[in-house]
Amino acid sequence: MDKKANLIENDIPKNWYNILPDLPFEMEPMINPANMKPLTDEEFAGVFPKEMGKQEHSRKQYIPIPEAVRDIYRIWRPSPLIRATRLEKYLGTNAHIYFKWEGVSPPGSHKPNTAVPQAYYHQKEGKTRMTTETGAGQWGSAVAFATGLLGMDATIYMAKLSFTQKPYRKVLMRTWGAECLPSPSNNTSVGRAILKKDPNNIGSLTTAISEALDDAMHHEETGYGIGSLITSVCLHQTVIGLEAQEQFKQTEDYPDTVIGCIGGGSNFAGVSFPFIGEKLRGERPDMKIITCEPMSCPTLTKGIFAYDYGDSEGLTPLIKMTTLGHDFMPPAIHAGGLRLHCKAPIVSKLALNGTIEPRAYHQNEVFEAATTFARTEGFVVAPETAHAVKGVIDEALKFKNTKEKKVILFNASGHGHFDLAAYESYFDGTLVDYEYPFELVQECLCRLPKVE
Repeated sequence: MDKKANLIENDIPKNWYNILPDLPFEMEPMINPANMKPLTDEEFAGVFPKEMGKQEHSRKQYIPIPEAVRDIYRIWRPSPLIRATRLEKYLGTNAHIYFKWEGVSPPGSHKPNTAVPQAYYHQKEGKTRMTTETGAGQWGSAVAFATGLLGMDATIYMAKLSFTQKPYRKVLMRTWGAECLPSPSNNTSVGRAILKKDPNNIGSLTTAISEALDDAMHHEETGYGIGSLITSVCLHQTVIGLEAQEQFKQTEDYPDTVIGCIGGGSNFAGVSFPFIGEKLRGERPDMKIITCEPMSCPTLTKGIFAYDYGDSEGLTPLIKMTTLGHDFMPPAIHAGGLRLHCKAPIVSKLALNGTIEPRAYHQNEVFEAATTFARTEGFVVAPETAHAVKGVIDEALKFKNTKEKKVILFNASGHGHFDLAAYESYFDGTLVDYEYPFELVQECLCRLPKVE
C-alpha cells in the first residue's frame, strides 16, 4: 500500500458505533447524590442535551450522525491512516505500525468529534452559550471551535497550571470567540471557595469541571460540554475507529493490537471501541487492546472501581468507574489531558474483566518515545499521545529479529505544537519522573462517597 490510506468526504461514517449492545455486562446507573436514586433522563438533561441522555443507554448498535454534524466533520474528516514505516525500520521490528492522525483537525486533536455534536444538540434546544473545562487545552480549543462555527458563546475554565504552561492554547480559544479563564477562578462560587481555602491552588481538570458546571447551572441559556468519561462522548469518538476499519481494507493488514493513551477515555474509546466490538463478538478474540496512562495519575493501574464524582466539588452525578478519589490532586506533569482521577465507566469495566490491558509510564520515557517518533515519522505529538507512542514502541520491540508479524494500530490523538515547552524541559533534563504513592491513593479512596 501507499504510506497513507485515505478516504473521501462521502466515506465519513453516517452512524456512530454503540458498544453497549456488545458488552458482556450491564452498566451501573448514574446516581443522583441528592436522593441517592438512579439519575432520571430529566435530571441528566439539566446541563446535558436530551439527545445525549438518550444515547447514554441506547441499545441501538448504530446511532445516526446528524447531517449538520457530518457537514462540519467534512472540514477535516476523514483523517488519514498512516503506516509508520520509518519507525518500523528504526526499531528493526517485524511489526507493522499504523496510526490514525487526528492532529489534522483545526483544533489539532480528536476532541472536535464530540464538541461539534454537543454544541449542535445544545443549540437545537435553544442554548446560546456553552461552558466547559479543559486540562491541556485540547478540549477547550475544540469547544471554542465548535461554538464559534455555530455562532454560540463559550466560557472555558482551564486548569491554572496548563493556562500558564500553554499560553497559546488560550489565544486559540479567544481567536474562535471563546472566553478562557484560569481555574480555580473568581468567576464562580466554587472557584472562589477553592481559592479561599488554597490561594496557590494550581488547578486540575476536576476543579475546572466544578467551575464549568457551577456556571452552567446558574445560567438558563447555557449548556455544559463534557470532553470525556460519559458513554455518549465515547460514542461520538467512534468515527475514528470506524474510519480506520474502512481504511485497512486498502491494505493487506488488520490490527492485532490497538493502543491509545488515556485520560478520561475519549480518544482511546474512539479508536478502540469498534475493534473491541469485534473482539467481544468473537470475530477477533485474540486482539490485544492496550491503554497507556501516566505513572503520576495511575487510575487504571492503582485505582478502584467504585461510585465517585467526576469533579472535585461533588457537582456531578455519582458514576461507577475506576477512580483515585475525586479530591485526588495529580502532580504538575505536562500531559495535562491525562491528569484525571477517573476513567470512563465502560473502559473501567473492560479493564476489570480483562478485555483491555492498562499500562503506566513516566514522563521522561514518554518524551523519549515522542522524540524518536518525531525523528523518524516527522510528527511532533502532544504529551498525551506520547504515552501511546511509548506503548507502541514497547510492543513493537517484542517483534525485533523475529519472523512473526504483528499489526499495531494506535491513535495519534493530537499534535504537540503548543507543547514545545515540555519538549524543551525534556531536552534540558528538567522533567521530573513521579510515581504517585499508593498510600496517598488510599487516603483519597477513604473519602469516597458511600453508595449502597
